[in-house]
Amino acid sequence: MAGLEKVEKIWMDGTLVPWDEANVHVLTHALHYGSGVFEGIRCYNTPNGPAVFRLTDHMKRLDRSARMLRMGQPWTVAQLAEATKDVVRSSGLKECYIRPLVFKGYGVMGLNPLPAEEQAIIAVWPWGSYLGEEALLSGVDVAVSSWRQRGVNSTPPAIKATGNYLNSSLAKIEAVDRGCDEAILLNEDGNVCEGTGENIFVVKGGKLVTPPVSDGILEGITRDCVMTLASDMGYEVIEASLIRTDLYTAEEIFMCGTAAEIVPVRSVDGRVIGDRGPMTEAIQAKYFRVVRGEEPDYEAWLERV
Repeated sequence: MAGLEKVEKIWMDGTLVPWDEANVHVLTHALHYGSGVFEGIRCYNTPNGPAVFRLTDHMKRLDRSARMLRMGQPWTVAQLAEATKDVVRSSGLKECYIRPLVFKGYGVMGLNPLPAEEQAIIAVWPWGSYLGEEALLSGVDVAVSSWRQRGVNSTPPAIKATGNYLNSSLAKIEAVDRGCDEAILLNEDGNVCEGTGENIFVVKGGKLVTPPVSDGILEGITRDCVMTLASDMGYEVIEASLIRTDLYTAEEIFMCGTAAEIVPVRSVDGRVIGDRGPMTEAIQAKYFRVVRGEEPDYEAWLERV
């Protein structure tokens, strides 16, 4: 399994099971129709030991996604949060990526997912920054995709559903084929939306601008962190629609998400934005101090393992 390092246990339906025994039937409903919801979470090492960053907030969003898909989620937010800590503890890892997944299981087939019973897993593994450690410093080259973000009234981006990410995969493949690291999707109106797995921030006129939720983005938890931190640092933060040329003329651009963390964008469609700018660098540095427990004012965001 290239790029995926095994750990000892995976939490599955309430029990810690060996990694290689965490299996499902090939006729599992979610495998055929994308009927699952998930989260991406990180655990960071801190001076007081490993801590999961905004764990309860992630599990609340997972629960909201499940309810929007009318999934009869049998585990409470608190139970899932505690199960996550159990998996991290059992792994012995100081830092890891965490993947909770609730999905429609085996037993029925067809487009109506409601009769299928829910299953859940929580897995952890060592995983560096999604776009690469070097990208955190030197930035990434991105391309505006020909694929549009799915509309808010088709498969709503507010639901962090497995099936929604086929759209992101198409955009990612296209970007890689063009020699870029990542893609940016526009929405149906042609406004800037988000990356394949990241939210976007643009610096224009000394202000930090990010697309609003109404433009079809996932309401990212890292995005929320950035907006809070930037405001606390004295920057003006604005939620406003952006068009493609706003990217070309930006003073700075960065992308953010749990997996990617905070990554500068050095070029868009071959237009050079430049090196990591001062606002990006300051926010990125603050963020990494926060997640590693070096900023007492944000201790509430950390849940100790």
